[in-house]
Amino acid sequence: MAIRSIDEIDIEGRRLLIRVDYNVPIVEGRITDTERIHASLPTIKNALNRNAHIILASHLGRPGGKHVPEMSLKPVARELSSILRRPVMMAPDVIGEDVEKLVELVGPSQLLMLENLRFHPGEEANDREFARTLAGYAHVYVNDAYGVCHRAHASVAAVPSFYLDKGAGFLLLKEIEYLTTRLEDPSRPFVLIFGGAKVDEKIPAIRALLNRATTVIIGGAMAYSFLKAQGHHLGKSLIASDDKVEQCKEILAEAEQAGVEILLPVDHIAAKRLSKSARPIHVDGIDIPDDLLGLDIGPQTIERYCDAIDRARTIVWNGPMGAFEYDPFARGSFAIARAVAANRQTTIVGGGDTISALKGAGATRGISHISTGGGAMLHHLSNKPMPGIEALEA
Repeated sequence: MAIRSIDEIDIEGRRLLIRVDYNVPIVEGRITDTERIHASLPTIKNALNRNAHIILASHLGRPGGKHVPEMSLKPVARELSSILRRPVMMAPDVIGEDVEKLVELVGPSQLLMLENLRFHPGEEANDREFARTLAGYAHVYVNDAYGVCHRAHASVAAVPSFYLDKGAGFLLLKEIEYLTTRLEDPSRPFVLIFGGAKVDEKIPAIRALLNRATTVIIGGAMAYSFLKAQGHHLGKSLIASDDKVEQCKEILAEAEQAGVEILLPVDHIAAKRLSKSARPIHVDGIDIPDDLLGLDIGPQTIERYCDAIDRARTIVWNGPMGAFEYDPFARGSFAIARAVAANRQTTIVGGGDTISALKGAGATRGISHISTGGGAMLHHLSNKPMPGIEALEA
């Protein structure tokens, strides 16, 4: 069954449960990044304009099924209220008699925020009775929380099964459009860019997309595992376990057989240690001396990578090129960010560190789609089950 948009569902004057993703950073009670809240606004405003009685549900952090005051959604409710310039009622809990009374009080074009879903153990356990109770709060269900669609949690996997009227919000639909529809038959050249340290998380995505890719660019710490697989010496650089290096070797062989170009660093920015005061050393070559660790791609590698990016018509990027949080090792990630933003074709970027690199480079405006779910994006690209999406299709 095709997933329905909120636009296609009758929500006029009805109680509507919207699963949003307000897992935002909070420091001393203040939200330091409101992008996820702003990303949900088109769906919320649509519901407000259609006089829906709106109940918002989200998680925040990992409280482990217990009430942790520091992980309350109260600051989020206040921030949303300020953005919308209208009251947002705050429930004292996720379920219970007091919550039920507040649900009954929600009128047309009014909003109620439930407390952190993960305060209740039934959320992460995908408990059906917990899901049944949540579902009883509304007549219609809309999921707009792409960042948790890869989780088999109650609010995204079980709750939809209790509804006839269910669908996706605008944010979730956009994620599906870019990460499924546009990648089924991508415009070529199709360039994949993977970085960061977690080789095991990226290999399934590389494998799933390899037969469609023109070029795969690899940077960050994971590049050293691929270079190790080729027999190079990488000094003190971070290398994955032997079994992961073996997987890298398999990917290289599969790519060669498929005629897919794999680009790896040909020079590096290294140092004797990782710190803000570390002296960056250019290593002009693939092998890294024993007393150094690779921390960024070098200028020759940047030039090669940017050439491939300039020619691309579809780009998917997940993972920075180095330890960009430290100024001496930020040049590679920032150069790639600016090249991707300047491409002006279909560019899809995801992952918290990657988005931070984009922001650091001042390059967010040129990107076609910035995914709101790093882990969910990799899961999706790897063709792994997405319970939150599948539940809307059932």
